[in-house]
Amino acid sequence: MSLKPHGGTLVNRILTGPEREETIERGKELPRLVLDRWEISDLELIANGAFSPLTGFMKKADYENVVNNMRLADGTVWSIPIVLGISSQEAESIVKGMDAALYSETGEILGIMKIEEIYEYDMRREAEEVYRTADEAHPGVSRLYQRDRWLIGGEISLVNRLKPERFPEMYLDPAETRRIFEEKGWRRVVAFQTRNPIHRAHEYLQKCALEICDGLFLNPLVGETKEDDIPAAVRVECYKVLLDKYYPADRTFISAFPAAMRYAGPREAIFHAIVRKNYGATHFIVGRDHAGVGNYYGTYDAQLIFDEFRPEELEITPLFFEHTFFCKVCGGMTSSKTCPHGKENHVFLSGTKVREMLLNGITPPEEFTRREVAEVLIRHYRSLAREAG
Repeated sequence: MSLKPHGGTLVNRILTGPEREETIERGKELPRLVLDRWEISDLELIANGAFSPLTGFMKKADYENVVNNMRLADGTVWSIPIVLGISSQEAESIVKGMDAALYSETGEILGIMKIEEIYEYDMRREAEEVYRTADEAHPGVSRLYQRDRWLIGGEISLVNRLKPERFPEMYLDPAETRRIFEEKGWRRVVAFQTRNPIHRAHEYLQKCALEICDGLFLNPLVGETKEDDIPAAVRVECYKVLLDKYYPADRTFISAFPAAMRYAGPREAIFHAIVRKNYGATHFIVGRDHAGVGNYYGTYDAQLIFDEFRPEELEITPLFFEHTFFCKVCGGMTSSKTCPHGKENHVFLSGTKVREMLLNGITPPEEFTRREVAEVLIRHYRSLAREAG
């Protein structure tokens, strides 16, 4: 059996049947708030229980305690603010205690929010505490600085979801993945978070973890990422090629995690672990520089942060891995923990070098990435070159 959801109960704020129809009609008469794709993904993940125990966008006490202490107001561990910003003009027209209708930018009603609080916040403090930097060059901080100066908190109810543009079959709610794992008889499920194509190093981590778990839950993030990250559709194609050829079908499962990438390093590692617990995982892989970007975080900061919490507070077991590589002398994938040989024997390619090879149609060595993955990426880079040319 999988672990209990974070906080003990899997949240469900998705309306169905007559209640949904009545809410849609009522929403036509309410003040409108228009959400962007990032906010919509948060709304949907609150509603389907992925962000359990949250039942809405954070109120002030939860927000401040998360920023300052990585806990909700009741003490439950939570490391990333999940908030909804409004402009000063919107703040003047919205009254505490009223309901507001949440709409997409294309004019579709998504849900209803009870406005329980309207509050100001310290944007710079959030940047420094959550992202460990106030530098606007950091993509997460840049996004934060674009947010409006007022936040509203309160419970939400979802009536419509945005339809996935690609691979809709991969969009499964936590209740569904939990049921699937139970049907498969998996008692120990290890989750792997990724926003990049899987290379041999990732494959090595996953298969090491699979040696001690019943099933591998590959849960790629497919929400908003940096412009220079590989698009979700390309990454998913890479994952499926690998799973088909190099993984046991009865011990692996893949579904999408439709969240935005915060690039918050250590704090996001905790957040990713908690969310995968809600999806039904019992273990979570944390490699080097998890959810990092640039040089804002230490190589293993995302592992060290787990020491700040008692195991029973997280109730998901992190699996920590060193940087892994192919060693020509060892004749296989290894790490600094297990390989005694010098760096001159290790196959290492920088991201810049790999992109250069792929752009030129050159397949990186098999010790770095599977040929099938390289072929998918070469097609992607060639299409980019054609568009640019």
